[in-house]
Amino acid sequence: MERDLYAELGLKRGASKEEVRKAFRKLARELHPDRNPGNRRAEERFKRVAYAHDVLSDDRKRALYDEFGEMGLREGFDPERARAARAWGVGSDAGPVHGDGFEFQWSGSLDDLLRGVGAEGFGSFFEAFAQGSPRRRQAREVSATVTLPFADAVKGCEQSLEVRLPNGEVRTVQARIPPGVEDGGRLRLRGALGKNGPDLVLSVHVEPHPWFRREGLDLHLDLPVTAVEAWKGARIAVPTPDGEVVVKLPVRARSGQKLRLRGKGVRGRDGRVGDLYVRVIVQLPDAEEAGEIIESLARYYRTNPREGLKL
Repeated sequence: MERDLYAELGLKRGASKEEVRKAFRKLARELHPDRNPGNRRAEERFKRVAYAHDVLSDDRKRALYDEFGEMGLREGFDPERARAARAWGVGSDAGPVHGDGFEFQWSGSLDDLLRGVGAEGFGSFFEAFAQGSPRRRQAREVSATVTLPFADAVKGCEQSLEVRLPNGEVRTVQARIPPGVEDGGRLRLRGALGKNGPDLVLSVHVEPHPWFRREGLDLHLDLPVTAVEAWKGARIAVPTPDGEVVVKLPVRARSGQKLRLRGKGVRGRDGRVGDLYVRVIVQLPDAEEAGEIIESLARYYRTNPREGLKL
């Protein structure tokens, strides 16, 4: 079900830019994560409100949204194609389209119909259909599988792929992978096989990363630190999708302690950005000579670290 971005801000359609701005500022103050620590529901609502404001405060995005809904905000969306489809009587709840001596029953959406058919090609498309041409049976999509390194899936990349077309031809294409694609996801690339060619639909497999893992739009990193760094505190460089940032490790940091880097997670296709959670993992020295020193620390433990541990 498509979201109503005006309703996200408590507004009605036609609200002015000033009303959008005021509604966003009010909700942002109420929902900001700093005022709602640990409240995931408020955090998700804050992100939805921020996305609604981003769209409705931008004249171009708002015009596309008002005319086509969220479909109009998708990457690669062609408003001229959409208007051409509507001129033929096809809408989001499309039913039969009648012509001279034929009826074309379309059960999909307007977006589905636009795939592979240019605005300038609608006349010949329906003419061919009416005449019973084999063109109406032409595949509208070609499937392929792509395996991506974790970082490429998070940050986006270009991949060179060999794709087998329905006629048996093998073609090499440059596929632009947008940021944020998930393991097991499907990615529809329009125009990769030519302006009026079928869509290229990729089944995506993302390789696991030795350090990072992903949960939704959030990234998680187990950060090894030395016992000295944990005791004294330190400034440590940490890689993120936007480049390295310096994390300030607090004095006497404990193993398992989490640090949160807001906005340093995965960027979704709707504009939302997750966070990066860094979990401190204290590493013992790996040199044999450290044994005596480690054993000498026993007298400095004033409490049992497993006190109260029970099932």
